[in-house]
Amino acid sequence: MSSQFKCIIFDCDGVLVDSEAIGNSVIVDLANTLGANIDLNYAYRNFKGESFNDIMQKIERLTGKELPANFEDTYRTTSFEAFRKNIKPIDGVLELVNDLKIPFCVATSGPEPKIRLNLELTGLLPYFKDHIFSCYAIQKWKPDPAVFLWAANEMGFEPQGCLVVEDSIVGVKAAKLGGFKVAGYTEHDYNNQLTNLVDFSFSTMSDLKAFLKQ
Repeated sequence: MSSQFKCIIFDCDGVLVDSEAIGNSVIVDLANTLGANIDLNYAYRNFKGESFNDIMQKIERLTGKELPANFEDTYRTTSFEAFRKNIKPIDGVLELVNDLKIPFCVATSGPEPKIRLNLELTGLLPYFKDHIFSCYAIQKWKPDPAVFLWAANEMGFEPQGCLVVEDSIVGVKAAKLGGFKVAGYTEHDYNNQLTNLVDFSFSTMSDLKAFLKQ
């Protein structure tokens, strides 16, 4: 199956950069100061792959009150500081992208400054350069497939010729709605549902690398 792919479209958080624990820890801390009473496991299971607006709405339902107007700004500032201290690339991903012989890009829900910061901090930014596509740029979020369709079009390929690499159910649904084949990274599949939704599942980047060489 892999011989048909002409382009790889990567999600960012949890696929390229190991940011899930960092970002979710900040969200949990901020939410709990407002009375949400949640833990990191709850965040993994309920926030993974969601737009930040959707996450804020869920926190409002948990707390029964409207979030402060500066909630997202506070999250961005605090999380960026945490990323600078602790962010790392996903194990094996630098070797993977360095070895790729076909075009690739990143299409993700985060704002572009966050994407660029985390790619830079992990040594990945030179590999992606201007091939960065953010949902914020088009104001459409997964499970809407718009960001993947935009990325494929800008890269010069039809969806059928691209493989999307995702680690969230929301992201997989978006890719499938757009007509893409999907590889699911299951290392942090907290809901144990990805394998049944994707065309190929893998738990290490070396497995994905081997699959792409078939």
